[in-house]
Amino acid sequence: MALRTLRIAHDDILHKVSRPVVQVNDKTRELLDDMLETMYHAGGCGLAAVQVGILRRLLVIDVSEDNDDPHEFINPEVVSHKGVQTGWEGCLSIPGRTGKVERPATTVVRAMDRFGQPFEMRCTGQLAVALNHELDHLDGILYTQKATEIRQQGEEDDDD
Repeated sequence: MALRTLRIAHDDILHKVSRPVVQVNDKTRELLDDMLETMYHAGGCGLAAVQVGILRRLLVIDVSEDNDDPHEFINPEVVSHKGVQTGWEGCLSIPGRTGKVERPATTVVRAMDRFGQPFEMRCTGQLAVALNHELDHLDGILYTQKATEIRQQGEEDDDD
């Protein structure tokens, strides 16, 4: 495994649409491993391949407190959304800022795992937030484009 360089804020690649993964192989699995290592090292809970400069539809998420429940998604597609939740979120590609964003409360996603096997997963709460945040990355959308309010990290807000 290796740490990858995070793409930050005004890097044009962050605004590009990622292409599907054509073949799941050892190179794909190595990238997933590197993405998890990079995400954990940076203190994040999600990372899309585009954030490390790879325009492929891959993402990793781990919203557990102990970083012991990683999820990997290859070519994820939304099956359904339900409900609404609003909260503050940050991004490894936009350090030092958070934004108030409305996201689905529940998202069902279809994807492939690291061995190319299809699966469906129902995501709620923080997992749904992280999933939808990372799905936006795959389409070249940053949370700052959806946020109703943006602030510097550390600023207090009465409705947190």
